Amino acid sequence: MRLAALFSGGKDSCLAMHMAAGAGDEVACLVTLLSENPESYMFHTPNIHLTRLQAEALGLPHLARATKGEKEAELDDLRAAVEEAVTAHRIDGVVTGAVASVYQQSRVQRICDGLGLRCLSPLWQHDQLSILHDLLRLRFEVIVSGVFAPPLDGTWLGRRLDRVMVDELAGLQQRWGINPAGEGGELETTVLWAPMFRKRLVLDSSTRREGPTWAVLQVERAHLAGP
Repeated sequence: MRLAALFSGGKDSCLAMHMAAGAGDEVACLVTLLSENPESYMFHTPNIHLTRLQAEALGLPHLARATKGEKEAELDDLRAAVEEAVTAHRIDGVVTGAVASVYQQSRVQRICDGLGLRCLSPLWQHDQLSILHDLLRLRFEVIVSGVFAPPLDGTWLGRRLDRVMVDELAGLQQRWGINPAGEGGELETTVLWAPMFRKRLVLDSSTRREGPTWAVLQVERAHLAGP
């Protein structure tokens, strides 16, 4: 089956794409919505501009389309982008990195149903710590690019996913009840390298923006380097 991957450049969309390809499906293109609203209900926003370089690293066509990020109305923009992927790349389905958000999963499913497409969510309802361990096992290089809930703070920005971090997140899950993979919106990530990448994303410069309950690592310049 030919698939469009809903692509944010974060760990879940990259892992879902990897799993779909590993199951024998062909990822024909990437679809990214560039939201003007940093609090979009549907779409990842920290460093979404890096998806252009990540798409180049993957060697895949990239349909990046703007959206104002208004609740529900942003779904019309997603539907239009998926329709474009159908026409341009003859896709049969869409693969998403949805893990636990019924809001997101149900709306993508509705769009796919309306267009006669399959909707694949290989991470759906998986244990979140298991997802993090899978990323480590597959040697994904992942950094934290945003945190949005206590006790996470600016000290987490730029940290690479490793066994120490997974253990810390497991402890915070027990003590604070957070979603260790960030499915409650607690954190966002950026993937620097994954098994499907032909090149590695290198960050050249960045700034930190922080508020009372959030912090974001804003990447200003980045480039691709050899594997």
